[in-house]
Amino acid sequence: MFDFETYQSYAKVIAQGIPTSIMLTICGLLIAFVLAILFTFLLSLKNRVTSGLVNTYVTLFTGTPLLIQFFLIYYGPGQFQWIVNSPAWDLLSNAWFCAVLTLALNSAAYSTQLFYGAVKAIPAAQWEGCAALGLNRIQTLRILIPYALKRALPSYTNEIILVFKGTSLASTITVMDIMGYAQQLYGTDYDALPIYGIAGIYYLVITGIATFFLRKLENNVLKFERVQEV
Repeated sequence: MFDFETYQSYAKVIAQGIPTSIMLTICGLLIAFVLAILFTFLLSLKNRVTSGLVNTYVTLFTGTPLLIQFFLIYYGPGQFQWIVNSPAWDLLSNAWFCAVLTLALNSAAYSTQLFYGAVKAIPAAQWEGCAALGLNRIQTLRILIPYALKRALPSYTNEIILVFKGTSLASTITVMDIMGYAQQLYGTDYDALPIYGIAGIYYLVITGIATFFLRKLENNVLKFERVQEV
């Protein structure tokens, strides 16, 4: 039987996790973006050692489930006494920090693939033009990587949405986000359909709003290039 007041109370409780989910997304994406730019730059230098290390990192984080990464980063360090006794334990024992770190490392791996793919897609004429001006590899990358990032924006907007939805797994390491409050409610009321349904609606609405604004941003950023193509 539909009980409006009960469902309304569910919605209010679960809504408490929205700021946490959004902050996890923003912090994770900011760190991931910086790391992805760095890794893209290293891959573009064509150095065997650095490229090998970056490719190993990318393979590890794109080839394993995000849930396992949450567990390993949150529960793993506690298995080593020297980490527990170190100053780093204050951070590594914090669930919120571990959630941000996991999301950042995971997103950085996927973003590196996107950005480096965009760099490789840069027309040869642009590389040749930079070489004709006497620019070395590093100077050329400083010019061409921003151009590549614009081309990667449509794919990167999808990554932003995926990171937000990935925050739902943070509840598995005790972070009280949208899913954290939903699971807490389910643990007391056992009313699965409305509780998880409301949580799903929150994710749907937020991703819908984010997608709308990201598409507007994408159209504005790429407007000049689309006009040129026409």
